[in-house]
Order: sequence, then C-alpha cells, then structure tokens
Amino acid sequence: MAQPPSQAASLGRRRRPRSGGVVATVFLAPALLTLVLTRLAPAVDTFIASLRAGGTWSLANYAELGADTFREAVVTTVVFNAIINPAQVLVSYALAVVLSQRLPAVGLWRTLIFLPMAVPPAVSTVVWGIWFRPGDGIVNSLLAVVGVPDQPFLTSPTQALYVIMVIASWIGVGYWMMFLIAGIKNVPIEMVEAAAIDGAGWWRRLITIVTPMVRRQLSFVLVAATVANFLLFVPVQVLTRGGPAGSTNLVMYEAYTQAFVFNDPGPAFAQITVLVALVAVIVAVQFRLMRGPTEPLRHAS
Repeated sequence: MAQPPSQAASLGRRRRPRSGGVVATVFLAPALLTLVLTRLAPAVDTFIASLRAGGTWSLANYAELGADTFREAVVTTVVFNAIINPAQVLVSYALAVVLSQRLPAVGLWRTLIFLPMAVPPAVSTVVWGIWFRPGDGIVNSLLAVVGVPDQPFLTSPTQALYVIMVIASWIGVGYWMMFLIAGIKNVPIEMVEAAAIDGAGWWRRLITIVTPMVRRQLSFVLVAATVANFLLFVPVQVLTRGGPAGSTNLVMYEAYTQAFVFNDPGPAFAQITVLVALVAVIVAVQFRLMRGPTEPLRHAS
C-alpha cells in the first residue's frame, strides 16, 4: 500500500541525518586517524612502556619518581603554570577587547601581535636569549637608560623562570587573542547597544555582557594554554637546560634529560605518564570551574 505524501516526506527527512553523518565521518576520518596515530597511540605506548623494566612487568620506573629532581621539577612546573596561564588569558583577553574595536590600522596591529606564532619557537627563543643577555643585551641596555642596574636574567635562579614565561607568552598570546576576538565579534551588538542606552558604561558592558558571552572561548583558551605550557620544552632546552640550579627544570625537560642524556627511558616514560595524568586532572578541574551560562541572565518578561 502506497504511503501518503506526508509520511514519505517524513521518512525522507529522517534519512538525511544518517547520510549527513556518513559524509561527516568521511571528512573527519583523516583527522581522526591522524589523532589516533600521532596522539593516542604514542600515549598508550608510553604508558605500557612505563610498566616494563628489565624486560618484565614492573612498577620500578614509578618507584624512581620519588627522586628529588623529579619532585622539584613537578613543583617548578606547577608554579610556572599557576602564574603563566592566568597571565596569558588576561593579556590575550585585554588585547582582544582592544583590537576588536574600530581602531586605525587594527588589522595591522592584529597581524603584528599574531606574527610570533608564525616564527619557529627555536628562532624566537634564540632572539630573546640575545635580548636578555647580561651586560650587552638589549633589555639591560634599556633598563640602564632609566637607572636600573644590570640584571642577570637567564643566569639568575630567581629570574630565569620568569624570563621563560615572557618568551612563552610572547609566542602564545597573539594566537589565543585571535580566538577571543572571534568570540567578542559574535556577541550580539543589539545587547551591547541596549545596555548603553540604559546607561551602562563601557566597563560595565564588558563585565556583565561581553565577558559572560565569551565564556566558552575563555574556557578553551585557558585549557589550551594549560596543555601547551605544561608541555613547554623549547625555551628551556635552548636557553637554560633546566638551570640555573634547577630553577627552570620543568617536567618535560626532566623527562628529556632522563631519556636522552642519562639514556634511561624507563623513568622518562613514567614521568611523562604522570605529567599527562596531572594535566588531565587540572583540565578537568578547569572545565568544572569554568562551567556556566554562556549568556547573561535575562529577566522574565
């Protein structure tokens, strides 16, 4: 018995999502395959390797994590991220707010701030190392103009970690800024204009309307910056090699030293496994804390 036209149309509508899902899967397959081969498979292989020592299954690699150098590296990494992640988000958001306005040559300013992301990190790090060089570095020369004495920077146990933060932020801030500009541009202009008509000043509009509307973008930037900074390696390897006095010895560099300097990859596998677990926990906590409405509350009419 033939189906009525309305039922046939309904069935046709039901079949479309299934075909659309197949098309989406086909297009996503290369990205998913790349993710599995370059991220998931190495992570699983590292975890399995961390459980083997001397050709047998063992927790001996994890027993070595009690060494002072690893514990100090964990503390240094946590302190490093506790400072740099909020700082990068705040600076990125401030730049995004300013450069989302109608300003002269705003496109040029966005490009200049984003440009460090296009430079290889090793090249950027070498240039910054020259700038922060004691004695004849550009930064010390500028400080001398205002009467500040010569600073050791990368050779100081109390200053080196902050120099690494500056270098990492210079590379990453412009990248995060672009995500936040996109979020700000998606805020309905009608809501902002209505608040202005009601007498809300620029600062109040930013805090009560714009910021809640870009919560998801802020959450993404915070999480992505956290992952990137926990895995930071190049500036430390190029400039300080974990020194001076272990002040910049982050977990990634500690694992590299264990595997390639001491030629003992077993503990390095365990260190990386612990680092990934630590990052996963912190990211989960961040998602929990940042969870909330993406729009300001509206009064019922």
